[in-house]
Amino acid sequence: MLLNVEVIQAQSPWIALGKKPSTLGLENGFSTYNAGAFNLKLVKSSQTVAGLQPKLVKDFDFVPSDSLKVRSSDGLYHLGDINLKLRYSGEEAWKSYSTATKRSPVKNIPVGKKELSAADLAATLPADIPLQVKRSWEMFNGKLVLRFELKNKTNKNVEIGALGIPMIFDNILEGRTLEQTHARNVFYDPYIGKDAGYLQVTRLSGHAPSLLVAPLGYTPFEAYNPLNDDRTPRGIAFEGFYEWMVYSKAYAENEWKNAAQWNTPTSTILKPGENRSYALQFILSGTAKDTESKLIENKRPVAISVPGYVLPKDVEGKLFINYPKKIKSIEVQPENALKIAASGLTKNGWKSYTIKGNTWGRARLSITYEDGLEQTINYKVIESERDVIASYGHFLTTKQWFDQADPIFNRNPSAITYDNEKQQQVIQDNRAWISGLSDEGGAGSWLGAIMKQLVQPKKEEVDKLKQFVDSVMFGKIQLKSGPQKYGVKKSLFYYAPDSLPKGTYDANINFKVWSAWPKKEADNLGRSYNYPHVAAAHWVMYRLARNYSGLVAEQSWKQHLIDAAETGMAMVNIAPYYSEFGQMEGTVFYLILNDLKNEGLTAEATRLENEMKKRANHWRSLQYPFGSEMPWDSTGQEEVYVWSNYFGYQDKANVTLDAILAYMPVIPHWAYNGNARRYWDFLYGGKLSRIERMIHHYGSALNAIPVLMDYRKNPGDFYLLRAGYGGLLGGISNITQEGFAPAAFHAYPSTLKNDGISGDYGSGFFGYAVNTATYILQHPEFGWLAFGGNLNKNGNVINVELTTAAKSSVYIAPAGLWISLDAGTIDEVSYNTVNGEIRLKLAVANAYTRHALVRLSQPAKVNGAGIYSVKSKGLEKRGGYEFSLSKADTTEIILQK
Repeated sequence: MLLNVEVIQAQSPWIALGKKPSTLGLENGFSTYNAGAFNLKLVKSSQTVAGLQPKLVKDFDFVPSDSLKVRSSDGLYHLGDINLKLRYSGEEAWKSYSTATKRSPVKNIPVGKKELSAADLAATLPADIPLQVKRSWEMFNGKLVLRFELKNKTNKNVEIGALGIPMIFDNILEGRTLEQTHARNVFYDPYIGKDAGYLQVTRLSGHAPSLLVAPLGYTPFEAYNPLNDDRTPRGIAFEGFYEWMVYSKAYAENEWKNAAQWNTPTSTILKPGENRSYALQFILSGTAKDTESKLIENKRPVAISVPGYVLPKDVEGKLFINYPKKIKSIEVQPENALKIAASGLTKNGWKSYTIKGNTWGRARLSITYEDGLEQTINYKVIESERDVIASYGHFLTTKQWFDQADPIFNRNPSAITYDNEKQQQVIQDNRAWISGLSDEGGAGSWLGAIMKQLVQPKKEEVDKLKQFVDSVMFGKIQLKSGPQKYGVKKSLFYYAPDSLPKGTYDANINFKVWSAWPKKEADNLGRSYNYPHVAAAHWVMYRLARNYSGLVAEQSWKQHLIDAAETGMAMVNIAPYYSEFGQMEGTVFYLILNDLKNEGLTAEATRLENEMKKRANHWRSLQYPFGSEMPWDSTGQEEVYVWSNYFGYQDKANVTLDAILAYMPVIPHWAYNGNARRYWDFLYGGKLSRIERMIHHYGSALNAIPVLMDYRKNPGDFYLLRAGYGGLLGGISNITQEGFAPAAFHAYPSTLKNDGISGDYGSGFFGYAVNTATYILQHPEFGWLAFGGNLNKNGNVINVELTTAAKSSVYIAPAGLWISLDAGTIDEVSYNTVNGEIRLKLAVANAYTRHALVRLSQPAKVNGAGIYSVKSKGLEKRGGYEFSLSKADTTEIILQK
């Protein structure tokens, strides 16, 4: 179904845009071309793209052709436009030129055999431009190519300080249903990797075909610039457009001067009469999983890093490069931030390296090949996962610990939102939830603090959080009694100046906004998304009471677990509307259900399971069951997948996973690798408020849950492991050395830094906490690998020392075996490749951990793997095996088939 333009135009500000005079020249008609894998349609007057349709699929267009008429006025970008910033040598000021600013019909020029269409763009550029700009659409080796020829027509040297090629594809979701968006829209993600860079354009359904935009020759992808001067209305249903920046020095000197860029900003000089050509090729590909093989087929460089591009300091990483030319040099910026060493070639000629992080922070590899091509790979080096998580927990329970008198709002004690730029707690905000300890943006801090105890429990932190749960969360945020017991409020903070003492509210904050809720709205129990946060807290308290000695009163475990389950029941009964959708952190209800079953609480388990099945049955009836409060979202997929998988609705689980992989790319750049798309939550959970692609917002780690769960069912799918682990470590990549965790990192090249407040970060940390694990596999090309551990091979035995913070879960791919501990930690695991025997070395006992509870499951059916059981003598308990831990030495557990 086509985009309903009437629907769009009926929505302001689309009305205003549609009334602007059309200057693109649509009335003069279109030209159509057979462009290899595509049908290309150009506007005759502008020779910009009106249609780019893959021949493989009917009624699908990569560009926003349905909104072409609405978007046909001056200042709106189309594929085929160019932006330049120029100056004469010796001058300081840059002057901007754009083919989109003021449209005039371009002049056709004769075409050769390979060219489909060509034009001199002088008529649609300012008269004083010192360059002649020609553009051609041509075919090269069967691929569609967009080429710009720039010639200095003056007698002076001209410096090109910015050259941007707008990438205009159909990510406008406005006016479309979820079914329509998944059928007709695309998202696109950049690999900002200089000459090796590319843009990956993926359909929302995740289905083939996808599109790769790559350099032809040397047209480097130096920076990725948002086209905020394009007047297409940006918002929740439209992220905005971007341009491929070949040069960016002019921006770096001005608009971006306060930010360290992904690549060194450059410019180039054109001498009088000199010509320069820049070209991009459009390559039709399959799904996102096919990107790398398609790049290799087209002789483009491909990089694969293990465990990814977020590199803990204690991890021995690996890097594999595929490109026909030899490597001339590798440079590291900052110097010595990374240590890299060659380790030979794989059987099919991939160049292999070991890589280790030395210095915390961003680091860049610059690889120069013999043919002059330059590739950059951006890494983020972090402290060991254990140290990162320890710092995070400490920060939350000290700097963010709110324990001052609060007689009106009753928020003390709690971990409250924090402004890291001001180095102070956010006690008031005109978004009530931010200071109100609920919603994702307000619950984020205490949720993160509690989930940290699942990973790495610490007595003094647990003591503080127990106070919060008993006195603030259960009883104030969540009702503890009455007919709506277990209902969860939207906020403890509210705006009621008429009924509260003068001076209650900060005079410097504008509270005359919709988000400054009155008490009635703050007390509303109808937002289902608030319930998983509370359920997770009850569940962690159950785990601490049940599996440890002396952290939480041991006899209270049952009540904590029942409270967790009842919170799930309350969600569907008290907040039924939004609970029809998948919830962020909805995985917690699956975890609660498993524990109810393990504890023999059959009645409670049956009730909860029945309610969850009703929701799953509803999702099963929908083509794309990913609704939410927003027109499109990337948060419901997590829970939809988990329950679809649990109830055996494999068709719906597959639809969900495909959709996730469409917006969660695998790219050689720490910021984009595994980064589930999110672009509006800086408005609701951030400090710097704008529509912007967010770097590792909570969606990264939450969406990693289904991706890694599916990998455990399909251990041959290496792509799933890379995508999921990218999201998992991406989820902790923005935590500062001191332990502050921001809502997300800002992608705009003018900023490129953490957001100022903690906001809704805790939802993502939930994803990390319940999903952190070590993965061991044998890759057909790269050999034995470990994600979340350091591996060495000794004869037939693979030994892996765990490097995760929790050290509580291991997946051994050749056995399809998932090993998880409710209590205790694994220091090392070994796998015998001949007889399949597995040995776990468990850490020594401590004051709080006297026993380990080991669980086994085999989600994958691997040929010849057999069924594993525990050989060592342990007490069968709660569906697992309990072992007493030694106080003096590691405890070894043997698993065999």
